Amino acid sequence: MQLYVDTVESDGMGQNKEFSLYEIEQFIREEGAERVSEDAVRELEREIEKLADTLAKKAMTYAGHAGRKKLIRTADVMLTRKMESPYRTPANFSHNPRITKPASNAVK
Repeated sequence: MQLYVDTVESDGMGQNKEFSLYEIEQFIREEGAERVSEDAVRELEREIEKLADTLAKKAMTYAGHAGRKKLIRTADVMLTRKMESPYRTPANFSHNPRITKPASNAVK
């Protein structure tokens, strides 16, 4: 898959645009790197594509549950990111925040 960004033209029509390697390199440099290898840029490109694929598939699943087969809305993407939060895992997620797991060294 190629990573595309939807841009809106003045006539309201969408146009697909790929991220260039230069733009990806700029993302890395904005984080403080002075020098960036081409291999690092290409690896980040692959990771971004994998992430975009995963998010799009999950957002499509949520849209399908909402009765939409062809339209992914912002809420679907936001729900995907919310459900992927590192803080929302079975080990540390509880419906009642007052309920906690017993300590492993607790006396029984």
